[in-house]
Amino acid sequence: MPELPEVEVTRRGLLPHVVGRRIEAVTVRHRGLRWPVEPDLEARLAQRVVRRIERRGKYLLLECVSDDAAEPVGWLLVHLGMTGTLRVLPQAPPPGAHDHLDMVLAEGAEGVAGAEGPVVLRFRDPRRFGAVLWTTLTEHELPSHPLLRTLGIEPFDAAFDGAWLHRHTRGRSAAIKSVLLAGGIVVGVGNIYASESLFRAGIRPTTPAGRLSRARCDRLAQAVRETLAQAIERGGSTLRDFVGSDGASGYFQLDCFVYDRAGQPCRICATPVRQIVQGQRSTFYCPNCQH
Repeated sequence: MPELPEVEVTRRGLLPHVVGRRIEAVTVRHRGLRWPVEPDLEARLAQRVVRRIERRGKYLLLECVSDDAAEPVGWLLVHLGMTGTLRVLPQAPPPGAHDHLDMVLAEGAEGVAGAEGPVVLRFRDPRRFGAVLWTTLTEHELPSHPLLRTLGIEPFDAAFDGAWLHRHTRGRSAAIKSVLLAGGIVVGVGNIYASESLFRAGIRPTTPAGRLSRARCDRLAQAVRETLAQAIERGGSTLRDFVGSDGASGYFQLDCFVYDRAGQPCRICATPVRQIVQGQRSTFYCPNCQH
């Protein structure tokens, strides 16, 4: 499943090819995604200009503006689900069975990003757990959207540190790995990145969150930021379906210390890596390095 690094890699890849372009046409081939694509999305998006692309957790937020001052600014919320991709194509090849939506973007104006010619922004999602939703909430109101309002702090927010993590885990008896995955305290720490962050911090994934000392929370917050930053630099992780906006695979999985390495020697101490199941998700850890 694409997590925060994969979504951020996609966002950065889209920026030079999408921002500043006018949406000439939209084709929706399958509306039955995780939530139904609204029937008039094509009309709502036509002739709007993509002014910005932001990210909140695992959601991409495309700000779309109209020349008509009477038309409110709108936001296209895109979630990649478990198998989704959002790719920029120089022209529209014949769509496959899982290519659910195309946006034709006009040639960018001179001096504006994306001046190299028209492109197609294509959303593909074999399992259809992703989403493409439209809202006219203002930027101030957007955090109150039902899909965004319960999300935790961003891991690269200056306010996210050991003190934040320590304060928000007090009284929590659930395992720290499960708490990280829940996303209510901090967003974007998916299954791969939770295992890797806990390894870097030297914390066993089964440790009750409320028992972590302030010092251990300091280490974990730093490990989360370092792990996610490295994953973004490496283009995310490609285990099955994920590719970036240019079709390139991610390579972070090659750098993993413990994830998907059950039975293999720890890269630090050579103790065999162990695998357990937490909340129906595989967890990997080193019994010697993590306490």
